[in-house]
Amino acid sequence: MTNTSSSSSTELSNQLAAVKQAAEEAIDREIFSQVEAAVRAAEDKKAVDMTVLRLAEITSFTDFFVICSGASTRQVQAIADGVIEELKRLGLRPMNTEGYANAEWVLIDFGTFVVHVFTEASRRFYDLERLWRDAERVEL
Repeated sequence: MTNTSSSSSTELSNQLAAVKQAAEEAIDREIFSQVEAAVRAAEDKKAVDMTVLRLAEITSFTDFFVICSGASTRQVQAIADGVIEELKRLGLRPMNTEGYANAEWVLIDFGTFVVHVFTEASRRFYDLERLWRDAERVEL
């Protein structure tokens, strides 16, 4: 009886692990589709040098960074506005937005991913890709 109970317990554990993995994969797909929507919105506003970094394996505060540049502060604001508007349309609102008035570096925090929109000079100065060089680069 102990052997049957032990194998039932192991089988239940395996089933629970499979359900958990499937749920995590579904969440990852949903997050990634939101990241893709942010990238498309930024590209629609002519953002350049688009980079997506997957940070989930190296930090706990977010899963992805979307990093892009605009040619001027006005364009940086337009890109940020476009990203926010598109994601609101999908039912997602930013937790926080920083730097919009100055527009050298606008940070839009959606929790599971963060969008960084830079002027070209500010992007070179802060060089997030170098700071987060251990992150996986994601091709879209």
